[in-house]
Amino acid sequence: MYIQQEQLKNLGRLVRPGKVVVVYGPRRCGKTTLLKQYLKGVTKNYLFVTGEDIVVRKKLSSQSIEKLRNFVGKNKLLVIDEAQKIKNIGLNLKLIVDHLEGVEVIATGSSSFDLANNVGEPLTGRKFTLRMFPLSQIEISGVEQLHETVANLESRLIFGSYPEVVITRDNAERKEYLKEVVSSYLYKDILELDGLRRPEKLVRLLQLLAFQIGKEVSHSELGTQLGMSKNTVERYLDLLEKSFVVYRLNGFSRNLRKEISKNSRYYFYDCGIRNALINNFNQIDLRDDIGMLWENYLITERIKKQEYQSLSANNFFWRTYSQEEIDFVEEKGGELFGYEMKWSPRKKDKAPSDWVKAYAKAKYKVISRENYIDFIT
Repeated sequence: MYIQQEQLKNLGRLVRPGKVVVVYGPRRCGKTTLLKQYLKGVTKNYLFVTGEDIVVRKKLSSQSIEKLRNFVGKNKLLVIDEAQKIKNIGLNLKLIVDHLEGVEVIATGSSSFDLANNVGEPLTGRKFTLRMFPLSQIEISGVEQLHETVANLESRLIFGSYPEVVITRDNAERKEYLKEVVSSYLYKDILELDGLRRPEKLVRLLQLLAFQIGKEVSHSELGTQLGMSKNTVERYLDLLEKSFVVYRLNGFSRNLRKEISKNSRYYFYDCGIRNALINNFNQIDLRDDIGMLWENYLITERIKKQEYQSLSANNFFWRTYSQEEIDFVEEKGGELFGYEMKWSPRKKDKAPSDWVKAYAKAKYKVISRENYIDFIT
C-alpha cells in the first residue's frame, strides 16, 4: 500500500532546469519511494541512479564536464539516490546544472552532514532543500478515518510512524522491524562517513537521551556518565542530529533574567525508534513515561507539519529557574505561541504567570487528546 507523501507535491513544484533539489531524511523513511512515485508522472527522458553503485560513484565524481555530459546523455532529468556516497558530489552537480543546458537534478541523502558539506557551498543559489521524516499524521490521514486515527494513537506512541510500521498490523513484526533499524541502519551513515568504528557509545548516549525527553540535557553530565569528554559528546550529538536520529530545542529567552536558555532538550524523530533503543514496547497503561512519549510525539508531528506546509517558525522550549515552563514555543510572524503537552490535562491548566507578565501578547494553549489532531494536521 502506498501512502501519499506530502513532499511529492513540493518536489514537483521545485524541480526545474538549472537547479538541484536535495531531499534529506533518515534511512527507511521513504525517500526512494518518493522518487519512484515522482518518476511515474515524468514524460521526459530521465536517468535514475544510486550512489551505492561503484560505477555511478566513479562517473559522478569525475569533475570533467565532458564525462558528466556523456554520463547524462540525452536525459533531461538526473535522479541520484544515496548521493552522499559520491565524492565531491556538490561540485559535480554544479558542473551539470551550469553546463548541461535544460537538465534537472534531484539528489537524495540519508544523512545531511556529509551531503551538506559536499553540496552546500558549490551549489549556493542553485539548490532547493526538502526534508523528509517517518510518515506524518497529515499523510496517514489520507488512508484512515478520524475514528481510526484516534484508535491508532497508542500504536503511534509505542511503535512510531515508519512506513513499514504503519502498513504492518502485527505488533511482533513491528518490534522486529524497529530492532533491525536500530541495529543495522540507525548509525550506518555516521559509522561510514565519519570514521567511527564502534557504535556502543552512540547507543548508550541515545539511551540516556531517551530517558531525558522534555528535560534539559547537560553535555558535561552526559560525558561523565559515558566516560567521554564534553567535546566528544557534543560531536556525537551533532552527528546524531545531522543523521536524523534526534533533534534539539533550545530555551527561549528574551525579557527575563531568570529564563533558562543555556542547555537544550533533545527529542527523537520517531517514538518507535526511541522505544526500541530502551527495549520498551509496553502498552500505555503499563508505562511510566507516557508524558515523555506524548510530548515527543506532538512536537515531532508539529515539526513535520511546519516542513510539509511551509510554515516558517522558530521552535523553542521555555523554562525559568523558578520551575515555570512551557513545553513548546513557536515564534512566527512576529508572534509567540506557547503550547503545553498534557496527556491527562487538569481542568484549570493556565499559562505560567511569568510567561503572561513577560509576553502579554503571546498565545497559550494546552494540547491534549481532546484537541491534538488539529495541532498536528
